[in-house]
Amino acid sequence: MRRPVASTDATHLIDRVWFVGIHVIMFALLMLTASQAQAATSRIKDIAQFEGVRENTLVGYGLVTGLKNTGDDIKKIAPTKESLIGMLERLGINVRTDILDTQNVAAVMVTATMPPFSRRGNRIDITVSSLGNASSLQGGTLVVTPLLGADGEVYAVAQGELQVGGFAAQGAGASIVRGVPTTGRIPSGAIVEREIDFRELDLPEMKIALRNPDFTTAQRISDAINALLGTSASMSLDPGTVLLRIPEGFAGTNVDLMTKIEQLQVEPDRPARVVIDESTGLVVIGDDVRISTVAIAQGNLTIRITETPQVSQPAPFSETGTTVVVPRTDIEVDEGQGKKLAVVSGGVSLQELVDGLNSLGVTPRDMISILQAIKSAGALQAELQVM
Repeated sequence: MRRPVASTDATHLIDRVWFVGIHVIMFALLMLTASQAQAATSRIKDIAQFEGVRENTLVGYGLVTGLKNTGDDIKKIAPTKESLIGMLERLGINVRTDILDTQNVAAVMVTATMPPFSRRGNRIDITVSSLGNASSLQGGTLVVTPLLGADGEVYAVAQGELQVGGFAAQGAGASIVRGVPTTGRIPSGAIVEREIDFRELDLPEMKIALRNPDFTTAQRISDAINALLGTSASMSLDPGTVLLRIPEGFAGTNVDLMTKIEQLQVEPDRPARVVIDESTGLVVIGDDVRISTVAIAQGNLTIRITETPQVSQPAPFSETGTTVVVPRTDIEVDEGQGKKLAVVSGGVSLQELVDGLNSLGVTPRDMISILQAIKSAGALQAELQVM
């Protein structure tokens, strides 16, 4: 009587294992599908930006002091000398120009990028670079320098100690230079003194600018916004611009609407493109690149000549003969006979194309020539961009 019971228990156990296994497989497939769908989409804020929300570049001219005889030679660099005299006079110090001789000062250009919505009192990073013949800015301090915008107004004031990544050292018989010692950075080295108003926050319509202009992507962004608002408030004007009209009766501010739009998921479209750089041998192939049926053969004629001269001299204590150098030449010829003609089927994927080219044993530089030849033959269904 125990065997049927054991058989029944085993059957229930097998059914339970199958039930759990099927659910595990279904869950794994669902997670895989969800991950692929999520990976194929991007937030609107990652592929576009609202027009007007942008950074602003600032520039200024200043002096770096405290250098250890690595600054400008003020006898040769007149702007540095005049700037130093002007700075000292503004501080109430009368300077005799005939005895002014120092190499502890360097004239520099100061650049910075002011983020959008920067408020008065915020700090921003700055970059300092030498203008004269200074050999290093290591250990220098930037004195107060106003930073100007494109309109000529002062938007920030910079000052602080430089952080220089490179260095230079010199001795009596040798010298060494690592990196660029004439350029440095000052983290949080400038204080914002003037704000830039963003008037688009109160306008009845806004524009969204795509970072990579594309007709399909612009239309998908417009459709996603209209689906969110439930009305035709958005339309694509061109491949790089989407117009958004604030719907009537919208309960909220433009900032609330911008926040919701930024989080929308859109699948960006991109053209099939192959980018190559012949100087470095770089090859970047897009996922949508396809080729028609084509036959490829790659082979090079290589001639290698090696010279190994040998010395021939007479026997010891010999009164005849002279020591001479006898040339020994070794010539090798490689005609690439191991390379065969390969056929690449039409409509292959990126992975299949790469595998097919790798099977021929080609190098990245040879692959560049092959891709250019495929494009010339009309078999490459993609844009070939040479950097």
